[in-house]
Amino acid sequence: MSSLPGTTCLVLLVSVLLLTVPGSHGGKILVFPVDGSHWVNMNLLIEGLHARGHNITVVRSASSWYVKEKSPHYTSITVHLPETINIERQDFFVSFLSRMLEIQRKGASVLAFISFYWEMLTSLSEIHRQASQLVVEMFENPQLMQSLQDTQFDLVLMDPGLPVGVLVAHQLQLPTVFNVRWITSGEGHFVVAPSPISYVPTSGCAVPSEMTFAQRIKNMFHYALNICIDTFVVSPHYNRLCARYFGPNTNFYHLLQSIDIWLMRVDFVFEFPRPTMPNIVYIGGFQCKPSKALPSELEEFVQSSGEHGVIIMSLGTLIKGLPIDITSGIAAAFAQLPQKVIWRHLGEQPQNLGNNTLLVQWMPQNDLLGHPKVKAFVAHGGTNGVYEAIYHGVPVVGLPLLFDQFENLLRLEVRGAAKVLDVTKLTSKIFLEALQDVLYKSSYHSNMQRLSRLHRDKPLQPLDSAYFWIEFVMRHKGASHLRTESYKMPWYAYHSLDVIGFLLLAVVVLMAIVVAIFHFLCCRVCRKKKPKQE
Repeated sequence: MSSLPGTTCLVLLVSVLLLTVPGSHGGKILVFPVDGSHWVNMNLLIEGLHARGHNITVVRSASSWYVKEKSPHYTSITVHLPETINIERQDFFVSFLSRMLEIQRKGASVLAFISFYWEMLTSLSEIHRQASQLVVEMFENPQLMQSLQDTQFDLVLMDPGLPVGVLVAHQLQLPTVFNVRWITSGEGHFVVAPSPISYVPTSGCAVPSEMTFAQRIKNMFHYALNICIDTFVVSPHYNRLCARYFGPNTNFYHLLQSIDIWLMRVDFVFEFPRPTMPNIVYIGGFQCKPSKALPSELEEFVQSSGEHGVIIMSLGTLIKGLPIDITSGIAAAFAQLPQKVIWRHLGEQPQNLGNNTLLVQWMPQNDLLGHPKVKAFVAHGGTNGVYEAIYHGVPVVGLPLLFDQFENLLRLEVRGAAKVLDVTKLTSKIFLEALQDVLYKSSYHSNMQRLSRLHRDKPLQPLDSAYFWIEFVMRHKGASHLRTESYKMPWYAYHSLDVIGFLLLAVVVLMAIVVAIFHFLCCRVCRKKKPKQE
């Protein structure tokens, strides 16, 4: 009998441990990622959700080069497509950038620009056509769809850059969470939240929130262009699938707008203020973390910089290198500085390389940015790199190349934390002067340090917020109470044009009645006065 209290304590202890194990209430999550740099963000969420005890299944194409078939954190469903999606070809962005730089640097004619952008839109349409085939391959595989039904997933988590998962989630009738910044029509807010273009910059338009009249014209032009691209280039591929599998009354854009929770990779320390909605959760910079110790060889090189410190340079995961004349000019500028340089460079070795510059094929970017000797970051302006620079308080020399990079770096430049250069006009002298400004003008460092303090000062860290809301949707089978149904309204009703028209008509009718009464009274008075005058 004396052993009972000890046994009771042991049972209680085991019970408490079981209750605190993350996997005790694990759910089943179906994930639709986007390859390339987007996968870095999604994989971080997957690893965290797996550690919390959730079972993750990732849908990937057989040609995917970032999303691996085997992983300790997830099981995969590999779909064989009739043709490789262009963005899953490792040379796609390299050739795209090369052509764009060639046209811009040579001052090509208007006709050449039109030809290039027509080709770009054709490529965009082709990418979404290729991606949409994943839905066809899945829906036309009854064994696979039955297996997905039988698994009884709790949630679909997806990156809507290629929004094929939206249709699968609709077919399976599962609540959905977006890990999002970009969507088919541009920045995600434009789909789900009011976005007045008088002060909200449009996707693809690098203007500040306080716009001049000319900038507002430019912003409106880009807004109209984005609508046209989405309506005539992107959405038709998915609307055809909706009509084929769900009937003519299902609209793809409405499926996008009906998502339960939007995990928006945005922080208003960086983003310009704008209207939002209750089902948008902000997780900007969720991939950022404290730095770890550097490998011994790298630490030795960094320490050898002495009091001058280190500059690091990286152009992201998609771009192997710039043209040799540009990289040689960059190398010549680096060689004139007393700082040491660590440059992630995959292309042809540049000329004029100084003894102070170390070329590497990979570097622990986050750990370097967190090192106290790193003084500046030369970057292309990808979202991940920008947030890591903000997190660690390192000012930026920006070389935007593609897509949202121009807008990202503009936001840092407006806040006084970056110097942005035009790669097509880059010379060794221009690059050197920009580096010296960022290194020796204290305002760049102090402004970025201020952004870093603001970014870190949160009641709940972005990654924890993402976990909470994913699990919230799983617990409650959705979050429809946070979602507006305004997307179901006709466009004229959404903008209250019918109400305005009715009120204008009422005013016109009222005025007509008043005028008619006044006219009637005047005529009556005139008729009464006439006999008296006679």
